[in-house]
Amino acid sequence: MKSMQKGFTLIELMIVIAILGILMAIAIPAYQDYTVRAKVSEGISLAGAAKTAVAETYMSNNAYPETNTAAGLPASDTIKGNNVSGVLVGTAGAITITYTGLPSGNTTLILKPTVNAGSVSWTCNTGNIEDKYLPSNCR
Repeated sequence: MKSMQKGFTLIELMIVIAILGILMAIAIPAYQDYTVRAKVSEGISLAGAAKTAVAETYMSNNAYPETNTAAGLPASDTIKGNNVSGVLVGTAGAITITYTGLPSGNTTLILKPTVNAGSVSWTCNTGNIEDKYLPSNCR
């Protein structure tokens, strides 16, 4: 009688491990970029109140606020999140979002207001955040 083969051969196991290694080499960097992009989006969400305050101040006074206080907001270091250390209203109503916990060199995102026919629109001036980490509305 012939004996039946049971289990996998060594070459079959090596092929499976090689395929998994290739998939992980592609998936892990993509996932890391995704998590950083989610952290950057948190800052944009936290800046929502500042964007509204700057727009309302401009519509009321016909001039941009130059500080958080002038915009009716608390101090910049009190507007915090898990990955955001502060949201600051600065010159010409520009909002600077300062991040913590991002890859080195990626610490600030600047949102600049522009008035068009009575409405305020916002553009992302990347500060020093790499383009691959910016949310789609900032690219």
